[in-house]
Amino acid sequence: MSLPHYKMTMLALTIGIASAMVGCSSNPKKEVVDTGPQSSEQVYIQKAEKALQSGQYTDAAKHLEALDTYYPTGEYAQQAQLELLYVKFQQKDYEGAIALADRFIRLNPQHPNVDYAYYVRGVANMEQNYDGLIRYTSLKQAHRDVSYLKVAYQNFVDFIRRYPSSTYAVDAAQRMKFISNELAESEMNAARFNIKRKAWVAALERAQWVIEHYPQSPQVPEALATVAYSYGQLGDKQTAQQYTDVLKLNYPNLVKANGSVNLAAARKEGSWWNKATLGIFGRSSESNIDHRQEATQDHSEERSWTNRLSFGMLDKPEQEQTAAPAATPEPVVATPAPTSEEKPKRSWTNRLSFGLLDKPESN
Repeated sequence: MSLPHYKMTMLALTIGIASAMVGCSSNPKKEVVDTGPQSSEQVYIQKAEKALQSGQYTDAAKHLEALDTYYPTGEYAQQAQLELLYVKFQQKDYEGAIALADRFIRLNPQHPNVDYAYYVRGVANMEQNYDGLIRYTSLKQAHRDVSYLKVAYQNFVDFIRRYPSSTYAVDAAQRMKFISNELAESEMNAARFNIKRKAWVAALERAQWVIEHYPQSPQVPEALATVAYSYGQLGDKQTAQQYTDVLKLNYPNLVKANGSVNLAAARKEGSWWNKATLGIFGRSSESNIDHRQEATQDHSEERSWTNRLSFGMLDKPEQEQTAAPAATPEPVVATPAPTSEEKPKRSWTNRLSFGLLDKPESN
């Protein structure tokens, strides 16, 4: 008894597929076997230094990772870990930088440069919040997810508490101020939405949170106006009048002639603050500052580390000319093995501080 034609066809296809699978399984891919270190510790650090000097971060990462893997207790182990942390940040691998910072802090809690790991951890979390396409749009980051900003803020709090005299403490404090204003704007954005949907209690709670936790933010006038307006809508005229009196005393332009709150003017007040502070308070379209502006500057060493990492918002070059140079701490790390390069090399401290510290002398 013969099988129908279509069944014969299906049987042939099944046999063919099975044969192909057996053929593939009998020819497995070769496994990559770790053959151990290919160079000495000194050669690895020399290659890493050369790659860093030329900005070849992929090659630098490869050599530093090999050094960290094969010589974990070697002479350059801790230096390699810190430089790898720097490389990951430059590659915009912020998650990798955070992981490396956490590891360095855990393994080297008494290292003289451990404050750098604490600091970069906060900056990397801050950068994660602005990473992605939103950086190149006109959207306000404060109106999006701010979870990484909250983590970064706590990182900086921990950093300043542990190392108040660190070289990076001043910049960390500036970043905390910036983040607090971003978080305040995020809360007020939610309050505005609740006002639109007439959720007076929700709007009230958001605005009160800004007043209590971000009293120095430029969103405080709008928050006071929102609280007064919401209490009025809820029928609590007495409390509403108390907040209106505070507004009239501190921001008289936010109270109309008939004694009612001018919410529209309060929102413009916040926008004015944003413009007057060049975007430091309440980041808006400044979030799409193009990094290509940095590439067009011939003397990048003249821009401070703070200025570059804050996308030009903090520590303007013309301002830093009048500031006294910070004392350069001596890094207690092994000096890299010398190479045959004749041109002057940037020191470990200068590179890891993005040119802020230990600038090479001009010949």
